[in-house]
Amino acid sequence: MDADINVNRSPSTPQNIAVIGASGSIGSSALDVIASSNGRLRASILAVHRSTRQLIQLAQRFQPDAVVVSDPTADMSPLEELPKGIEILVGEEALNEAVRRPEIDVVLLAIVGVAGLRSTWSALDAGKTVALANKEALVAGGALITDLLNTKGGKLYPVDSEHSAIFQCLLSRRVDARTPRVCGDDLKRIILTASGGPFRTWSLDQLKRATVQDALKHPTWKMGAKITVDSATTMNKALEIIEARWLFDVDSDKISVVVHPQSIVHSMVEFIDGAVLAQLSPPDMRLPIQFALEETTRTACPTRQFDWTRAMQLEFLPPDFERFPAMKLGFEVAKVGGSAGVVLNAANEIAVDAFMNRRISFDSITKLCRRALDGHNYDPSPTLTDIFKLDAWTRKETEKWISQ
Repeated sequence: MDADINVNRSPSTPQNIAVIGASGSIGSSALDVIASSNGRLRASILAVHRSTRQLIQLAQRFQPDAVVVSDPTADMSPLEELPKGIEILVGEEALNEAVRRPEIDVVLLAIVGVAGLRSTWSALDAGKTVALANKEALVAGGALITDLLNTKGGKLYPVDSEHSAIFQCLLSRRVDARTPRVCGDDLKRIILTASGGPFRTWSLDQLKRATVQDALKHPTWKMGAKITVDSATTMNKALEIIEARWLFDVDSDKISVVVHPQSIVHSMVEFIDGAVLAQLSPPDMRLPIQFALEETTRTACPTRQFDWTRAMQLEFLPPDFERFPAMKLGFEVAKVGGSAGVVLNAANEIAVDAFMNRRISFDSITKLCRRALDGHNYDPSPTLTDIFKLDAWTRKETEKWISQ
Protein backbone atom coordinates (compact mmCIF):
# COMPACT_ATOMS: atom_id res chain seq x y z
CA MET A 1 0.00 0.00 0.00
CA ASP A 2 1.26 3.48 -0.79
CA ALA A 3 1.49 5.80 2.22
CA ASP A 4 0.50 9.24 0.95
CA ILE A 5 0.74 12.48 2.90
CA ASN A 6 -2.69 13.59 4.04
CA VAL A 7 -3.41 17.22 3.22
CA ASN A 8 -6.86 18.16 4.45
CA ARG A 9 -7.94 15.64 7.07
CA SER A 10 -10.81 17.23 8.99
CA PRO A 11 -12.20 14.77 11.54
CA SER A 12 -15.64 15.40 12.98
CA THR A 13 -14.27 14.63 16.45
CA PRO A 14 -10.82 15.48 17.81
CA GLN A 15 -8.04 12.95 18.09
CA ASN A 16 -7.59 12.04 21.75
CA ILE A 17 -3.92 12.26 22.70
CA ALA A 18 -2.26 10.73 25.75
CA VAL A 19 0.76 12.94 26.51
CA ILE A 20 3.17 10.80 28.50
CA GLY A 21 5.88 13.07 29.86
CA ALA A 22 3.74 16.20 29.80
CA SER A 23 6.07 18.24 32.03
CA GLY A 24 9.20 17.81 29.89
CA SER A 25 10.42 19.81 26.90
CA ILE A 26 8.88 17.42 24.33
CA GLY A 27 5.63 17.29 26.29
CA SER A 28 5.51 21.08 26.44
CA SER A 29 6.04 21.36 22.69
CA ALA A 30 3.36 18.71 22.09
CA LEU A 31 0.88 20.67 24.17
CA ASP A 32 1.71 23.79 22.11
CA VAL A 33 0.82 21.79 19.01
CA ILE A 34 -2.42 20.53 20.58
CA ALA A 35 -3.40 24.03 21.72
CA SER A 36 -2.95 25.42 18.20
CA SER A 37 -4.70 22.55 16.36
CA ASN A 38 -8.09 24.30 16.14
CA GLY A 39 -9.78 21.41 17.90
CA ARG A 40 -8.32 18.60 15.77
CA LEU A 41 -6.29 17.33 18.72
CA ARG A 42 -7.23 17.04 22.38
CA ALA A 43 -5.04 16.24 25.42
CA SER A 44 -7.16 13.45 26.89
CA ILE A 45 -4.54 12.11 29.33
CA LEU A 46 -1.65 14.02 30.89
CA ALA A 47 1.05 11.96 32.61
CA VAL A 48 4.08 13.05 34.64
CA HIS A 49 6.57 11.23 36.83
CA ARG A 50 6.75 13.50 39.89
CA SER A 51 5.94 17.07 38.74
CA THR A 52 2.50 17.31 40.34
CA ARG A 53 2.48 21.11 40.68
CA GLN A 54 3.16 21.52 36.98
CA LEU A 55 0.58 18.83 36.26
CA ILE A 56 -2.11 20.86 38.03
CA GLN A 57 -1.35 23.92 35.88
CA LEU A 58 -1.54 21.83 32.72
CA ALA A 59 -4.76 20.13 33.80
CA GLN A 60 -6.40 23.46 34.54
CA ARG A 61 -5.50 24.64 31.05
CA PHE A 62 -6.23 21.52 28.98
CA GLN A 63 -9.03 19.86 31.00
CA PRO A 64 -8.03 16.23 30.32
CA ASP A 65 -10.18 13.23 31.20
CA ALA A 66 -7.44 11.82 33.42
CA VAL A 67 -4.01 12.61 34.86
CA VAL A 68 -1.32 10.11 35.79
CA VAL A 69 1.53 10.40 38.31
CA SER A 70 3.77 7.41 37.67
CA ASP A 71 5.86 7.78 40.86
CA PRO A 72 3.66 6.92 43.86
CA THR A 73 6.14 8.62 46.22
CA ALA A 74 5.59 12.03 44.61
CA ASP A 75 3.93 14.85 46.54
CA MET A 76 0.23 14.34 45.83
CA SER A 77 -1.05 17.35 47.81
CA PRO A 78 -1.21 19.65 44.72
CA LEU A 79 -3.74 17.26 43.18
CA GLU A 80 -6.32 18.62 45.62
CA GLU A 81 -6.56 21.61 43.26
CA LEU A 82 -7.41 19.40 40.29
CA PRO A 83 -10.58 20.49 38.47
CA LYS A 84 -13.60 18.34 39.29
CA GLY A 85 -14.31 15.37 37.09
CA ILE A 86 -10.69 14.62 36.19
CA GLU A 87 -9.65 11.09 37.12
CA ILE A 88 -6.40 10.60 39.07
CA LEU A 89 -4.23 7.56 38.34
CA VAL A 90 -1.04 6.73 40.26
CA GLY A 91 1.82 4.31 39.57
CA GLU A 92 3.53 2.58 36.66
CA GLU A 93 0.78 0.02 36.20
CA ALA A 94 -1.82 2.78 36.08
CA LEU A 95 0.23 4.49 33.36
CA ASN A 96 0.47 1.30 31.32
CA GLU A 97 -3.28 0.83 31.69
CA ALA A 98 -4.04 4.41 30.69
CA VAL A 99 -2.28 4.19 27.31
CA ARG A 100 -4.41 1.15 26.43
CA ARG A 101 -7.76 2.90 26.95
CA PRO A 102 -10.06 2.53 23.94
CA GLU A 103 -10.81 6.26 23.72
CA ILE A 104 -7.11 7.10 23.17
CA ASP A 105 -6.18 7.54 19.50
CA VAL A 106 -2.50 8.53 19.74
CA VAL A 107 0.01 8.03 22.55
CA LEU A 108 2.89 10.51 22.67
CA LEU A 109 5.75 8.83 24.52
CA ALA A 110 8.07 11.58 25.75
CA ILE A 111 9.54 10.12 28.91
CA VAL A 112 13.29 9.59 29.15
CA GLY A 113 14.92 6.23 29.82
CA VAL A 114 14.21 2.54 29.46
CA ALA A 115 11.06 3.03 31.54
CA GLY A 116 9.49 4.21 28.28
CA LEU A 117 9.76 0.68 26.90
CA ARG A 118 6.92 -0.62 29.08
CA SER A 119 4.54 2.18 28.09
CA THR A 120 5.49 1.81 24.42
CA TRP A 121 4.89 -1.92 24.67
CA SER A 122 1.51 -1.47 26.36
CA ALA A 123 0.30 1.04 23.77
CA LEU A 124 1.42 -1.00 20.76
CA ASP A 125 0.11 -4.21 22.32
CA ALA A 126 -3.29 -2.49 22.37
CA GLY A 127 -2.92 -1.60 18.68
CA LYS A 128 -2.48 2.12 19.35
CA THR A 129 -0.77 4.74 17.24
CA VAL A 130 2.42 5.76 19.05
CA ALA A 131 4.32 9.01 18.47
CA LEU A 132 7.68 7.94 19.84
CA ALA A 133 10.07 10.43 21.41
CA ASN A 134 11.67 7.79 23.63
CA LYS A 135 14.83 6.47 21.96
CA GLU A 136 15.39 3.84 24.61
CA ALA A 137 12.32 1.79 23.68
CA LEU A 138 13.85 0.89 20.32
CA VAL A 139 17.47 0.94 21.49
CA ALA A 140 16.73 -1.62 24.21
CA GLY A 141 13.87 -3.56 22.62
CA GLY A 142 13.94 -2.89 18.88
CA ALA A 143 13.42 -6.50 17.79
CA LEU A 144 10.56 -7.01 20.24
CA ILE A 145 8.84 -3.77 19.22
CA THR A 146 9.19 -4.78 15.57
CA ASP A 147 7.54 -8.12 16.23
CA LEU A 148 4.77 -6.45 18.23
CA LEU A 149 3.98 -4.07 15.37
CA ASN A 150 3.75 -7.02 13.01
CA THR A 151 1.33 -8.93 15.22
CA LYS A 152 -0.84 -6.25 16.85
CA GLY A 153 -1.40 -3.81 14.00
CA GLY A 154 -0.41 -0.61 15.79
CA LYS A 155 1.34 2.34 14.17
CA LEU A 156 4.67 3.89 15.09
CA TYR A 157 5.64 7.42 14.07
CA PRO A 158 9.03 8.91 14.99
CA VAL A 159 9.20 12.21 16.86
CA ASP A 160 12.98 12.70 16.89
CA SER A 161 13.70 15.41 14.32
CA GLU A 162 16.23 13.21 12.50
CA HIS A 163 13.98 10.17 12.19
CA SER A 164 10.96 12.27 11.34
CA ALA A 165 13.02 13.84 8.54
CA ILE A 166 13.92 10.41 7.16
CA PHE A 167 10.30 9.31 7.39
CA GLN A 168 9.15 12.41 5.53
CA CYS A 169 11.70 11.78 2.79
CA LEU A 170 10.57 8.16 2.47
CA LEU A 171 6.93 9.13 2.09
CA SER A 172 7.72 9.92 -1.54
CA ARG A 173 8.00 6.18 -2.21
CA ARG A 174 6.51 2.91 -1.07
CA VAL A 175 6.64 2.27 2.67
CA ASP A 176 4.76 0.05 5.07
CA ALA A 177 1.53 1.91 5.80
CA ARG A 178 1.77 1.19 9.55
CA THR A 179 5.44 1.94 10.20
CA PRO A 180 8.23 4.01 8.64
CA ARG A 181 10.04 0.89 7.43
CA VAL A 182 11.86 0.90 4.13
CA CYS A 183 10.43 -1.26 1.33
CA GLY A 184 12.39 -1.92 -1.86
CA ASP A 185 16.02 -2.15 -2.88
CA ASP A 186 16.61 1.37 -4.19
CA LEU A 187 17.85 2.83 -0.88
CA LYS A 188 21.59 3.38 -0.73
CA ARG A 189 21.76 4.86 2.76
CA ILE A 190 20.17 6.91 5.49
CA ILE A 191 22.20 9.97 6.48
CA LEU A 192 21.64 11.22 10.03
CA THR A 193 22.74 14.79 10.65
CA ALA A 194 24.45 15.77 13.91
CA SER A 195 24.91 19.30 15.20
CA GLY A 196 28.29 18.41 16.69
CA GLY A 197 27.13 19.66 20.08
CA PRO A 198 28.98 22.20 22.22
CA PHE A 199 32.36 20.46 21.79
CA ARG A 200 32.49 20.17 18.00
CA THR A 201 35.78 22.11 17.79
CA TRP A 202 37.32 21.00 21.09
CA SER A 203 40.55 18.99 21.22
CA LEU A 204 40.96 15.69 23.07
CA ASP A 205 42.81 17.46 25.89
CA GLN A 206 40.03 20.03 26.22
CA LEU A 207 37.37 17.31 26.31
CA LYS A 208 39.07 15.66 29.28
CA ARG A 209 38.58 18.91 31.24
CA ALA A 210 35.02 19.64 30.07
CA THR A 211 32.67 20.65 32.87
CA VAL A 212 28.96 20.05 33.33
CA GLN A 213 28.30 23.70 32.55
CA ASP A 214 30.27 23.36 29.30
CA ALA A 215 28.35 20.24 28.28
CA LEU A 216 24.95 21.88 28.84
CA LYS A 217 25.61 24.75 26.41
CA HIS A 218 24.10 23.27 23.26
CA PRO A 219 24.49 25.66 20.31
CA THR A 220 21.15 25.09 18.54
CA TRP A 221 18.68 23.00 20.58
CA LYS A 222 17.04 23.59 23.96
CA MET A 223 16.62 20.17 25.56
CA GLY A 224 16.63 18.41 28.91
CA ALA A 225 19.94 18.08 30.75
CA LYS A 226 20.50 14.37 30.10
CA ILE A 227 19.91 14.51 26.37
CA THR A 228 22.04 17.66 26.14
CA VAL A 229 24.97 15.82 27.71
CA ASP A 230 24.29 12.93 25.31
CA SER A 231 24.60 15.39 22.46
CA ALA A 232 27.92 16.60 23.85
CA THR A 233 29.35 13.05 23.94
CA THR A 234 27.50 12.20 20.67
CA MET A 235 25.91 9.27 22.52
CA ASN A 236 22.63 10.84 21.45
CA LYS A 237 23.63 10.17 17.85
CA ALA A 238 24.76 6.65 18.76
CA LEU A 239 21.30 5.91 20.14
CA GLU A 240 19.72 7.43 17.02
CA ILE A 241 21.80 5.12 14.82
CA ILE A 242 20.40 2.12 16.71
CA GLU A 243 16.90 3.58 16.62
CA ALA A 244 17.13 4.11 12.84
CA ARG A 245 18.21 0.51 12.34
CA TRP A 246 14.90 -0.70 13.84
CA LEU A 247 12.58 2.08 12.69
CA PHE A 248 13.52 1.77 9.04
CA ASP A 249 14.53 -1.91 8.95
CA VAL A 250 17.99 -1.26 7.52
CA ASP A 251 21.37 -2.79 8.26
CA SER A 252 23.91 -0.65 10.09
CA ASP A 253 26.08 -0.37 6.97
CA LYS A 254 23.25 1.60 5.32
CA ILE A 255 23.33 4.26 8.03
CA SER A 256 25.83 7.12 8.11
CA VAL A 257 26.30 10.36 10.03
CA VAL A 258 27.34 13.82 8.86
CA VAL A 259 27.99 16.82 11.11
CA HIS A 260 25.77 19.77 10.23
CA PRO A 261 26.28 22.63 12.76
CA GLN A 262 23.29 24.74 11.64
CA SER A 263 20.72 21.99 12.44
CA ILE A 264 18.65 23.04 9.41
CA VAL A 265 18.88 19.81 7.42
CA HIS A 266 17.46 17.29 9.86
CA SER A 267 18.48 14.19 7.92
CA MET A 268 18.74 12.85 4.38
CA VAL A 269 18.05 9.75 2.32
CA GLU A 270 20.32 8.75 -0.58
CA PHE A 271 19.14 6.39 -3.32
CA ILE A 272 21.14 4.10 -5.57
CA ASP A 273 20.79 6.45 -8.55
CA GLY A 274 22.61 9.20 -6.62
CA ALA A 275 19.52 11.27 -5.73
CA VAL A 276 19.46 12.67 -2.20
CA LEU A 277 16.25 13.83 -0.49
CA ALA A 278 16.52 16.06 2.57
CA GLN A 279 14.07 17.61 5.00
CA LEU A 280 14.85 21.19 6.06
CA SER A 281 13.24 23.38 8.70
CA PRO A 282 14.34 25.69 11.51
CA PRO A 283 15.34 23.73 14.63
CA ASP A 284 12.02 23.41 16.47
CA MET A 285 10.60 20.13 17.80
CA ARG A 286 7.01 21.21 17.28
CA LEU A 287 7.14 20.37 13.57
CA PRO A 288 8.10 16.66 13.92
CA ILE A 289 5.76 16.34 16.91
CA GLN A 290 2.84 17.70 14.90
CA PHE A 291 3.67 15.49 11.92
CA ALA A 292 3.43 12.45 14.20
CA LEU A 293 0.34 13.54 16.17
CA GLU A 294 -1.52 14.45 12.97
CA GLU A 295 -0.39 11.13 11.44
CA THR A 296 1.38 12.78 8.48
CA THR A 297 -1.29 15.42 7.87
CA ARG A 298 0.18 18.77 6.77
CA THR A 299 -1.40 21.66 8.69
CA ALA A 300 -0.21 25.08 9.88
CA CYS A 301 2.31 24.60 12.66
CA PRO A 302 3.20 26.93 15.57
CA THR A 303 6.86 26.84 14.64
CA ARG A 304 9.45 29.20 13.26
CA GLN A 305 9.51 29.68 9.50
CA PHE A 306 12.38 30.36 7.14
CA ASP A 307 13.06 33.91 6.01
CA TRP A 308 14.13 33.27 2.42
CA THR A 309 15.12 36.93 1.94
CA ARG A 310 18.14 36.41 4.22
CA ALA A 311 21.37 34.67 3.20
CA MET A 312 22.01 31.27 4.75
CA GLN A 313 24.96 28.90 4.66
CA LEU A 314 24.83 25.17 5.33
CA GLU A 315 27.92 23.15 6.30
CA PHE A 316 28.44 19.39 6.19
CA LEU A 317 31.46 17.84 7.88
CA PRO A 318 32.61 14.24 8.45
CA PRO A 319 32.33 13.00 12.05
CA ASP A 320 35.50 12.62 14.14
CA PHE A 321 35.34 9.18 15.73
CA GLU A 322 38.62 9.68 17.60
CA ARG A 323 37.37 12.66 19.58
CA PHE A 324 33.82 11.31 19.80
CA PRO A 325 34.03 7.49 20.06
CA ALA A 326 30.43 7.13 21.25
CA MET A 327 29.20 7.03 17.66
CA LYS A 328 31.39 3.97 17.05
CA LEU A 329 29.52 2.22 19.83
CA GLY A 330 26.25 3.13 18.15
CA PHE A 331 27.24 1.51 14.87
CA GLU A 332 28.57 -1.54 16.71
CA VAL A 333 25.38 -2.05 18.70
CA ALA A 334 23.17 -1.44 15.65
CA LYS A 335 25.06 -4.23 13.89
CA VAL A 336 24.98 -6.88 16.62
CA GLY A 337 21.54 -6.08 18.10
CA GLY A 338 20.40 -8.43 20.83
CA SER A 339 21.23 -7.42 24.39
CA ALA A 340 23.83 -4.81 23.41
CA GLY A 341 21.31 -1.96 23.12
CA VAL A 342 19.90 -2.17 26.63
CA VAL A 343 23.40 -2.46 28.10
CA LEU A 344 24.70 0.57 26.23
CA ASN A 345 21.71 2.66 27.21
CA ALA A 346 21.77 1.68 30.90
CA ALA A 347 25.51 2.24 31.27
CA ASN A 348 25.19 5.63 29.61
CA GLU A 349 22.35 6.73 31.91
CA ILE A 350 24.37 5.87 35.02
CA ALA A 351 27.56 7.44 33.61
CA VAL A 352 25.81 10.68 32.60
CA ASP A 353 24.25 10.96 36.06
CA ALA A 354 27.68 10.45 37.63
CA PHE A 355 29.20 13.13 35.39
CA MET A 356 26.45 15.60 36.21
CA ASN A 357 27.08 14.97 39.90
CA ARG A 358 30.82 15.63 39.39
CA ARG A 359 31.80 12.02 40.19
CA ILE A 360 33.53 11.23 36.88
CA SER A 361 35.16 13.16 34.05
CA PHE A 362 33.44 13.86 30.76
CA ASP A 363 35.60 11.44 28.78
CA SER A 364 34.83 8.63 31.26
CA ILE A 365 31.19 8.43 30.09
CA THR A 366 31.94 6.58 26.86
CA LYS A 367 34.69 4.50 28.51
CA LEU A 368 32.18 3.16 31.03
CA CYS A 369 29.78 2.29 28.22
CA ARG A 370 32.54 0.40 26.43
CA ARG A 371 33.34 -1.49 29.61
CA ALA A 372 29.70 -2.50 30.12
CA LEU A 373 29.36 -3.77 26.55
CA ASP A 374 32.54 -5.83 26.87
CA GLY A 375 31.63 -7.14 30.32
CA HIS A 376 28.09 -8.44 29.79
CA ASN A 377 27.00 -11.86 28.56
CA TYR A 378 25.64 -11.11 25.10
CA ASP A 379 22.18 -12.52 24.33
CA PRO A 380 21.09 -12.38 20.65
CA SER A 381 17.36 -12.67 21.47
CA PRO A 382 16.47 -11.32 24.91
CA THR A 383 12.87 -11.37 26.09
CA LEU A 384 11.20 -8.34 27.65
CA THR A 385 11.94 -9.80 31.09
CA ASP A 386 15.58 -10.38 30.07
CA ILE A 387 15.88 -6.77 28.95
CA PHE A 388 14.82 -5.38 32.32
CA LYS A 389 17.12 -7.81 34.15
CA LEU A 390 20.04 -6.74 31.94
CA ASP A 391 19.14 -3.09 32.53
CA ALA A 392 19.30 -3.62 36.31
CA TRP A 393 22.56 -5.60 36.07
CA THR A 394 24.23 -2.95 33.94
CA ARG A 395 23.22 -0.13 36.25
CA LYS A 396 24.54 -2.00 39.28
CA GLU A 397 27.84 -2.92 37.62
CA THR A 398 28.42 0.55 36.19
CA GLU A 399 27.74 2.15 39.56
CA LYS A 400 30.19 -0.28 41.16
CA TRP A 401 32.90 0.64 38.65
CA ILE A 402 32.28 4.33 39.30
CA SER A 403 32.53 3.84 43.07
CA GLN A 404 35.77 1.92 42.68
